[in-house]
Amino acid sequence: MRPRDLALVLLVVLLWGVNFVVIKLGLRGVSPFVLGGLRFTFTALPAIFFLRRPKLPFRLYAGFALTTFLGQFTLLFWAIKVGMPTGLSSVVHQSQAFFTVLLAAVVLGERPRPAQLAGMMVAALGLASIATGSGTSFPLAGFALNLCAAMAWAAGNLVARSLARHGEVNALAFVVWSALPLPIPFFALAWAFEGRDAVTASLTAMDALSWAAVAYLAFGATLTGYGLWSRLLRTYPAAQVARFTLLVPVIGLGCGWLALGERLSAAQLVGSALVTAGLALPFAAAASSRLVGRGL
Repeated sequence: MRPRDLALVLLVVLLWGVNFVVIKLGLRGVSPFVLGGLRFTFTALPAIFFLRRPKLPFRLYAGFALTTFLGQFTLLFWAIKVGMPTGLSSVVHQSQAFFTVLLAAVVLGERPRPAQLAGMMVAALGLASIATGSGTSFPLAGFALNLCAAMAWAAGNLVARSLARHGEVNALAFVVWSALPLPIPFFALAWAFEGRDAVTASLTAMDALSWAAVAYLAFGATLTGYGLWSRLLRTYPAAQVARFTLLVPVIGLGCGWLALGERLSAAQLVGSALVTAGLALPFAAAASSRLVGRGL
């Protein structure tokens, strides 16, 4: 990978790792549904005026928006709102990689590779170790919501994969146009779960830091992050780029500790290490196989 592109992929990883602390700061006195609605309002606007809508079936836009955006971020924001630590949330959220493998097996009939199965078992032990802290350092509901958010992301990954059937697609434009209708269901969820005044109360409670968090989530984590990521995926093999996501929970844990003073128990540290090791195992196995194939 060229030095410039390596810097770009590390920038994306940094943006996504810091993302969890930014969510926590944005949720101070603000409904998780309203924060989601504002995020996608500014993800879509004004970008739709500069990016032509890809000619794709409506079902792809709807499927991606409902899973990757509405499902994932409603549940993730809610998890952090009810007390899930940001660092641990960044670790648990990466379980989406394993849920993607499982969903692909069930929906698409893809057989998991042995290294993927081994990685899932190692990561499952890590998640179980993290869960032992529920009820003391964080609520079990937050952990469960975090896992469900990862499942929603995994479902969205299957939708995103189907884009390849439609030729060359501007991934950033697809993200922007998928985001356009989302403020309506987010604000509707705020009204349904928190009352008719939830949106007004949240907007009134927002200060400069809250609006800065919205700007970061929309322009940094979503537009810049997805835009650079899609560009890198078009330039390099997916496996070469995807391995850098292993750094996201590392950055998330570090940011939680530095910015919010989050501390992990021994069991949670071990669990985080096991999840990261489980994520790394398929990449390590693939790299080893390539070396063997070259006779090294």
